[in-house]
Amino acid sequence: MGLRTILKIGDETLTKPSREAKIDSKLFELLDDLRETLAKADGLGLAAPQVGVLRRAAIIIDENNEVIELINPVLVKQGGHIIDAEGCLSVPGKFGEVERPKSVVVGTYGRDGNYREIALEDLTARAACHEIDHLNGELFVDRVIRFLEDEEMKKK
Repeated sequence: MGLRTILKIGDETLTKPSREAKIDSKLFELLDDLRETLAKADGLGLAAPQVGVLRRAAIIIDENNEVIELINPVLVKQGGHIIDAEGCLSVPGKFGEVERPKSVVVGTYGRDGNYREIALEDLTARAACHEIDHLNGELFVDRVIRFLEDEEMKKK
């Protein structure tokens, strides 16, 4: 495992759609590196494009502080909507209000190659949508309703 450099806004890699991930030892190494890099960065999620790899792989941290690996994820179902503050490790120091589904069902593959669907709610659903956006070459700033000032973030 190893730490990877997180790309910042302005790097064109972040705006390119990712290709399907092949489930193999290289992907497992990438997922392990994402986990280590995310832990060091103290975030809620990290997608492969954020470390310069255009493959459909990401990880998120759920409400129980468990890591969920997303391999070739797709949004299968969405429910409700909520507007809340969002930030990104690739856009340091910027926060904005973004509308996201309150709940989602994500279709994804495990390291064993088996497809499964996982139901996620609230902050974990938001994190999954945020990371899937990265896999599609989109940043949260593309969805911001309004940016938040530092004083507003201190109140949240």
